[in-house]
Amino acid sequence: MQRSVFFISDSTGITAETIGNSILAQFEGVQFEKHRLPFIDTPQKAENAALRIKTRYAQSGHRPIVVNTMADPALCEIVATSGALMLDVFAPFIGPLEDELGTRHSGAVNRSHGLVDFAKYEARINATNYALSHDDGMAVDYAQADLILVGVSRSGKTPTCLYMALHYGVCAANYPLTEEDLDKLELPARLRTNKHRLFGLTIEAQRLAQIREERRPGSRYATLKQCRWELEQAERLMRQAGIPYLNTTHVSIEEIASKILDQFGIEKTMY
Repeated sequence: MQRSVFFISDSTGITAETIGNSILAQFEGVQFEKHRLPFIDTPQKAENAALRIKTRYAQSGHRPIVVNTMADPALCEIVATSGALMLDVFAPFIGPLEDELGTRHSGAVNRSHGLVDFAKYEARINATNYALSHDDGMAVDYAQADLILVGVSRSGKTPTCLYMALHYGVCAANYPLTEEDLDKLELPARLRTNKHRLFGLTIEAQRLAQIREERRPGSRYATLKQCRWELEQAERLMRQAGIPYLNTTHVSIEEIASKILDQFGIEKTMY
């Protein structure tokens, strides 16, 4: 069975999509055809969205599902004319908060991801620049690093560093363990002096081989044998050095980041 799902927002739609996907993941027997409709912030856009949803309803014969984060009730009512099942993400919270705070919510659009704090925004940009300049051991000045990810090539270090920088303003460097490091089973001096900042990432050998094959087809670098050896040595080295590490094969980047921040006791909210 397949059902159409629309993530609708008066802003980027990221909140609706993130929460919606978390909820939909609980229904493993259903296939979902997903659509994100961001910036539905005028009656005309809401009418166009309703028409699109209504058309999909007629084509599929199944009632579409709308995961909605629009703050304006009038826009929500327009979209609801589509006949879809409306799931308002904010609804369960608005009423209790109004009662608790003694004030009505504004209903203003485009507030979910607005640029409110310029200092935090600058911190994210600086952290992103840091992650890029300290990617794959390109720079070795770790004085500003909140943490340093280590692991074999293509184990997920770079995207994790960038995610933490973009969303949390964390300055994260990464260092790829080389064959020389793995042969010696010894951390390079630059890492030994920063051991308290290290966190390791590992991955299943078969998945690593697939990733590397896409990057360098037919190479020794991508063979399953080479991947197994590197991962076995890397995990042995991390255990020997007392470096905490995580297998990322079946873990989302959001969860990887959360586990790392928790490990270091870094309490930062998503910007």
